[in-house]
Amino acid sequence: MKNPFEGKQIWLLTGSQGLYGEETLAQVAEQSQQVAALLNDSGDIPVEVVWRPVLTDSETILRAMLDADSDDSVIGVICWMHTFSPAKMWIRGLEALRKPLLHLHTQAHEQLPWSTIDMDFMNLNQAAHGDREFGYILTRLGVPRTTVVGYAGQHEVTQRIGIWSRAAAGWDAAQHLTLARFGDNMRYVAVTEGDKTEAEIRFGTSVNTWGINDLTDTIAEVTDLQIDSLIAEYVESYDVVPELLPGGERHESLRYAAAQEAALRTLLEQVGATAFTDTFEDLGALKQLPGLAVQRLMADGYGFGAEGDWKTAVLVRIAKVMGYGLPGGASLMEDYSYNFVPGEQKILGAHMLEVCPSLSDDKPKLEIHPLGIGDREDPVRLVFNATPRPGLVVALSDLRDRFRLTANVVDVVEPDQPLPKLPVARAVWNPAPDLATSAACWLAAGAAHHTVMTTAVGLDAWRDFATIAGVELAVIDEDTTQTKFESELKWSAVYYRVAQGF
Repeated sequence: MKNPFEGKQIWLLTGSQGLYGEETLAQVAEQSQQVAALLNDSGDIPVEVVWRPVLTDSETILRAMLDADSDDSVIGVICWMHTFSPAKMWIRGLEALRKPLLHLHTQAHEQLPWSTIDMDFMNLNQAAHGDREFGYILTRLGVPRTTVVGYAGQHEVTQRIGIWSRAAAGWDAAQHLTLARFGDNMRYVAVTEGDKTEAEIRFGTSVNTWGINDLTDTIAEVTDLQIDSLIAEYVESYDVVPELLPGGERHESLRYAAAQEAALRTLLEQVGATAFTDTFEDLGALKQLPGLAVQRLMADGYGFGAEGDWKTAVLVRIAKVMGYGLPGGASLMEDYSYNFVPGEQKILGAHMLEVCPSLSDDKPKLEIHPLGIGDREDPVRLVFNATPRPGLVVALSDLRDRFRLTANVVDVVEPDQPLPKLPVARAVWNPAPDLATSAACWLAAGAAHHTVMTTAVGLDAWRDFATIAGVELAVIDEDTTQTKFESELKWSAVYYRVAQGF
């Protein structure tokens, strides 16, 4: 996957005013540059933090926000009021800003110099007072933001800013996301439907359809050299069953899967798409439902949704961007079956073919098995267990008047026993707070059966993303009770109806 943070910036905008004089403003500039350096040196923030000149009046504030909006390299701004910066100066700029905002409530020093504090020090270091003025105007204007409090040299502060920066990068990716649908969604299915126009309004994501014949025609143009190159990658990367190896009796099936991968990459690159869907009900002249190709494209950062589920494909792409460079992975997932044994309750998740190998630290097996759906030849697929680690499953639902994200905190665990007859990649997890509460709340939320499972980014990143996007986030975690959750859904429905107007 190409580094989604490369060439991206977050601007540090420091507020003050002309009242203090040039000498004080020079000190403000020097200290805010030191804060920018602390953030960059922490190693916790994957995007470069760029210091910008201190802002002291309405015109320069407006210009800074307009410049941030128009610069494609800028994915967000961090605002800090070093001294007292009268908030009316910020109104026009904040109303113009369309990029994500983090309010950093910090100061230049970690410890008060108790024995030397004088009024000069107090006049210079007024963030405790200035940021409250700024917080007021953010709230009065209804500006969505994440607030982080603490000294910029402390790990918990830079780590939290790093999480927000990943959410901002996810939002930036959504704003420039083109999604290619090969075929429509599965017939008669409700939750995979959705308002694609509203999705572009809300997330910036363009969702359009390309004919399945476009893919089959491109497969026919794939060369033997391209296929041979991919076969060599497969043999190097996976534990390939003998029948699929060169000379094996089913090697041609693997060659066709490689041709699907090469063709999909070509088409997606041609249209600039970073996410896609397919459906087993619209395969045209395809000989196999794509399995291996989809798994490898997801591993390279593409979003994917099965059965035409474009909303989940968007989530997978966002999760890939937000989790770039972190341990773990992200994948299309589907709750398939439960273990209801008391004290051992857990969920078995999988899909027909398409679970991303980024969820596993082990070397996947490359196998071929029949698929009793789609009416095509046996498809090739990677088989593995997801590696145990904390995770999250997130779904996106269209509720007619708004989108809702539903997130459940989970722990991915080893299967209780081997699964020798289950020929697909899979994950087993314990949902918080327990299976019964989790499932009841999930159903109450109208959350989808397709999700993105991520073991790389946690709940804070998705909270930040939901804040940036202005969408509802319903959370099921260790503290959730069914009664409280269902009550919160009702209050949330009222809020989002009022917030969007009538």
